[in-house]
Amino acid sequence: MRDVLEAALKSAEVSFEEPRPGAFLVKLPGQRKLATMTWLIVGDQALHVEAFFCRQPDENHAEFYKWLLGKNGGMYGVHFAVDPVGDVYLVGRVPLAAISEEELDRLLGCVLTYADEWFDRALELGFASSIRREWEWRAKRGESLANLRAFARFADPDRSPS
Repeated sequence: MRDVLEAALKSAEVSFEEPRPGAFLVKLPGQRKLATMTWLIVGDQALHVEAFFCRQPDENHAEFYKWLLGKNGGMYGVHFAVDPVGDVYLVGRVPLAAISEEELDRLLGCVLTYADEWFDRALELGFASSIRREWEWRAKRGESLANLRAFARFADPDRSPS
């Protein structure tokens, strides 16, 4: 199984390391979320997949977790899970017999898609006040608009980022 994973990761041209036998730490580059670090751990019967999504929300907890649960039903290979402190992960288990280069590519593609495409919405739901404070702090320091563009919709919800 290790050889299949290593070949698939090399074929996908993603950076990875194997800190211990059968445990691969893969860096999936994104657009909104710069990188999603993903563990692929070979077990006796299944491949465990785990990727950090975001820390526990600062606010709007009920709506934040409701949104996550609403996403779970339509996801492939992984689902949202929460650790004891409320931090959010994408986790899944896939039978070893189902692992091929194509399936691993599909699985990592799903992890990257979910982490990258839904990250902004998670920020909006659970961290909007913190982001507004960051925007104000950076603006007071005189940072250029280009550096602040990512925060624009939080500073003025009616303004869409250009």
